[in-house]
Amino acid sequence: MRITGLGHAGLFIETEAGSVLCDPWVNPAFFGSWFPFPDNTDLDWAHYGRSADYLYVSHLHRDHFDAQNLRRNVRKDITVLLPAFATDELERELRALGFTRFLRTESGKPVERDGLRIMITALTGPGDGPIGDSALSLDDGRTVLLNQNDAHPLDIPAIRAFGEVDAYFVQFSGAIWYPMVYQLPDSAKREFAARKRQGQFDRALRYIDAVEAAHVFPNAGPPCFLDDALFEFNGTGRDGESIFTDQREFLAQLAQARPDVSAHLLLPGTVAEPEDTACKLTHRHTDKEIDHIFGDKRAYLRDFARRRRPALAAERASRSPALPRHRLLSELKRWWEPLLARADHICAGVGGPARLDVGEIPIVIDFPAREVREWNGERCRYTLSTTGDLVATNVAKREVDWSNSLLLSMRFTASRIGPYNEFLYVFFKCLSMERIEYVENYYASGEDDGQDIELDGWRIQRRCPHLRADLGRFGKIEGDVLTCTLHGWRYDLTTGRCLTADGHELRATRCENP
Repeated sequence: MRITGLGHAGLFIETEAGSVLCDPWVNPAFFGSWFPFPDNTDLDWAHYGRSADYLYVSHLHRDHFDAQNLRRNVRKDITVLLPAFATDELERELRALGFTRFLRTESGKPVERDGLRIMITALTGPGDGPIGDSALSLDDGRTVLLNQNDAHPLDIPAIRAFGEVDAYFVQFSGAIWYPMVYQLPDSAKREFAARKRQGQFDRALRYIDAVEAAHVFPNAGPPCFLDDALFEFNGTGRDGESIFTDQREFLAQLAQARPDVSAHLLLPGTVAEPEDTACKLTHRHTDKEIDHIFGDKRAYLRDFARRRRPALAAERASRSPALPRHRLLSELKRWWEPLLARADHICAGVGGPARLDVGEIPIVIDFPAREVREWNGERCRYTLSTTGDLVATNVAKREVDWSNSLLLSMRFTASRIGPYNEFLYVFFKCLSMERIEYVENYYASGEDDGQDIELDGWRIQRRCPHLRADLGRFGKIEGDVLTCTLHGWRYDLTTGRCLTADGHELRATRCENP
């Protein structure tokens, strides 16, 4: 097996039984905010798109689903490996680009095509990308590969049952806007960012320990930010207030924590050939160039930004002009109020009004009243503020997932009173009746199933109230606080209260005879 890194989560996997092109992203994403790091624009994208036998797009986030690259460079008679998502949005988007051949998979069930075993593990919870994320397992008879992308699959034993992993491409860097966009004191922002970076590393380490792969490659990140307005979000920020650990930083931290792990730097154009305990690695960059990319990152990114100015200018020119007050309000009411009428779990979970400031226009999404209206001066626990052109563009496109446009762009500011509220962000991800119906049914079916476990002197419900991880495997108790180590959510066992977000109470009692 021969694997070429294409940048971010992109891979070109060559085997004697066929080749797979994974998540080929090159064009700026999220209103021109995200770019692959390092620069991958000079790769021969047409070669990869013409010569691959299979295309795998893990999910619809635009740092994985690059419509422009797929339209321009990937042949349309390629066989698409399709994850088993709850909606057919990914297939519809690919068909709109001209793709016609699809191999539909069942989550966690291997299929064989001409000597290549393929398995896609699909995640379908509201927190898993835009209604779906996935991981890819491949076996060519000699080498087993696991490509995690952004997915956090819960059932590692099932993935290992596919075959002991030789090459593991692990998601390691941040893909969220917290805490950078929040209105917080600088000291708090630095503290929260440090916790987030550590949490990301701990999660990756847990997966590395569980997968026990012969070779590990940090993958699926980080992005870089070339717009002057966002430049200080790069890496760990100007003074430690950002979350984007790079590949070399992760490898150094991993070497300290797990010196016996065989881990490798994968850059755009790097070719890896894993074979048992050995892995031949061929970089297209010289050692001096690699040292410049990571050791003089700020200068490297300034040069990169100069090269990409035309792309940034084109993105800005493509935006819709801001809407006047009356039209903006009427458009959002007509679009969102029918969704709110169906969103019982979401509205109860948010539990109050949320304010959306669009330029100088303050709007309230009143979740209890199920209406969109002008702000009348009332106290709102949650506030998002952004510019009129970004909202107008989403309105014009009827963008059903604002996390996949506005929120990941980080071209907004946020404030809140109290903890994070998952339901508010789920609403912004589900701005279509199809998605609202799915999420409401998901919440209804995912309520506490009554199963309990005993852990460190406590009897607790087996499933984490967040995304139903098995707390028998992922639960960790320190004092009276339980942490689900899969996503870092914390619970006060004495009250059952979630310390990470509103709602999501946990059932817990002390054991009489621990």
